[in-house]
Amino acid sequence: MKTINKILLLFMLTGFGVACNDDFLEKLPETEIGTDNFFNTEEDLSIYSNNFYSVFPGFDKYNSDRATDNATTTGNTELKTIMTGSANSASITGGWNWGNLRSINLFLENIEGAQVSEEVKLHYEGIGRFFRAMFYMNMVSRYSDVPWYDVALGTADTELLYKGRDSREMVVEKVFEDYQFAAEHVRTSSRTGEVNQWVVKTYMARHALYEGTYRKYHSELQLQGTADKFIEIARNMAMDVMENGGFNLFSTGEINSDYHSLFVSTSLAGNPEIIFQKVHKNDVLNSGFSQTVFGNYEVSPSKDLVQSYLMADGSYYTNQENYETKLFVEEFENRDPRLSQTYAFPGFVLINTGTYSQGGGTYVQQLQKNFSGYHQIKGFVNNPDITVSNSLDIPVLRYAEVLLTYAEAKAELGQLTQADLDMTVNAIRFRVGMPVLSMNPAVDPVQEKRYPNVQGASPNWKELLEIRRERRIELALEGFRQDDLMRWNAGKLLEAEPEGLYFPGLGKYDLTGDDIEDIILIPNSEVIPEGDDKETNALGEKLIYYRVGVQGDDASVYLENGTSGTIQTVAERGTFEEPKHYYRPIPSTQVTINPNLTQIFGWD
Repeated sequence: MKTINKILLLFMLTGFGVACNDDFLEKLPETEIGTDNFFNTEEDLSIYSNNFYSVFPGFDKYNSDRATDNATTTGNTELKTIMTGSANSASITGGWNWGNLRSINLFLENIEGAQVSEEVKLHYEGIGRFFRAMFYMNMVSRYSDVPWYDVALGTADTELLYKGRDSREMVVEKVFEDYQFAAEHVRTSSRTGEVNQWVVKTYMARHALYEGTYRKYHSELQLQGTADKFIEIARNMAMDVMENGGFNLFSTGEINSDYHSLFVSTSLAGNPEIIFQKVHKNDVLNSGFSQTVFGNYEVSPSKDLVQSYLMADGSYYTNQENYETKLFVEEFENRDPRLSQTYAFPGFVLINTGTYSQGGGTYVQQLQKNFSGYHQIKGFVNNPDITVSNSLDIPVLRYAEVLLTYAEAKAELGQLTQADLDMTVNAIRFRVGMPVLSMNPAVDPVQEKRYPNVQGASPNWKELLEIRRERRIELALEGFRQDDLMRWNAGKLLEAEPEGLYFPGLGKYDLTGDDIEDIILIPNSEVIPEGDDKETNALGEKLIYYRVGVQGDDASVYLENGTSGTIQTVAERGTFEEPKHYYRPIPSTQVTINPNLTQIFGWD
């Protein structure tokens, strides 16, 4: 009963479900009925801090690369709206929400009065400051300059409520003061699913790399002289986790399945690669798994991502003759094993059929207009038992990311050695049986074209190109891509319309890799036959028919040239305006309330 009462008080203190507005500020209890009766024990501090954990991604992370060059989407995204419309501060209104920050600051202000040991106080102060650092890095990544608040504001704090932006430089300094405190005081061990020191240091390394490389490649900030300071923090924090965290890459020697298993496991407890996870149990807390991650709901992975994976011998796929016009089955031959553990491959057997009309068995790629024709199996639980998919654990932080952070930081600083590559990129490649990356690699012209500002950015620029490739492949479809493109000043890559499977013309095609045709493409002008009028293949199975045409036609599938070419997904990706679209406007309603909040980088 006592714990239940504490939880009810927590709802009063945090205003669960209440928007961040003036009414909310007025309703928050600031009398002894609230804080004085709550923040007393370690249990109180633990219960309250659990409110902050919603910041961590859940199953939706597997669709978070949508609208990047990794995946296309028919749904709405903020970036898609910005690039294709006349976006302004009246239409882009998401993100300017400070309710979570007030909850964090309220927590930090009341820790000192708790009847607990100094160690407990320092631990929970570290937890609070960790979540404040995360909150502010998200705000900085959207708006750059934002107001810094380290107190829980009330309606009487007029001067603070109506302050203007603080500089990015000042805010980020405060962020890393918070991170440093948390790194020194949060406990090194914790229960599964709770933040510990290694979680803090991994996020600190991630955000230091983000800020350092963002400053390096974004001249509009005029902060390039301070970039290395943050890249060095990323290097040092990553090395600390590598040397002292006790983590390792998960591997049983099964190069064709170990990687995939990380994303479809019902128990990641004890997995040496997992730094932090979200734990789910069917009858306790549902994972949020959705079969739509597999197919043509809104999101589908792109050909550009397929073409980034190396050949099995370590050579560049884009060095293959006529690589742009390879058929679906050919694309998966002799490739990095992670490709077939991320994408549904020729011969993939579908068991968890969901709403797919073809049913179970060997899957024939389902084609549909506005979708690439590729299907995602990363995060897809191929098991029809709902108790299994509902119990899916989510790997929020993996050790592989730490290794990639370290490698990139060293390369950006011009300090990379073969030993560094061997314990980072090459360790990741070893898990899937891929050849090593050596110093001074041959430059892939396609990769160089993706990132024209890398050449000369570091003595290790050639290696840096391949580290960026490795990061894209290892972390594909886990929600990293947009932030990476933003910090690398590579937003222009988002203008290219994502493409899908290639077909040289009308006719029959094998999509399962058994040399027997599965589908037939016919002109848009023809009618798909019914029933027994459909042709059958050598297995006696009816071919699947698709009417093809150009976008705008009443066709089943859009091809680049109408009757040939790559599948087309969207008519127009829009224009990425630099530097404006690397940032977001403050909602116009907020500027009206507080004229001290001015727009920057061309937003109005």
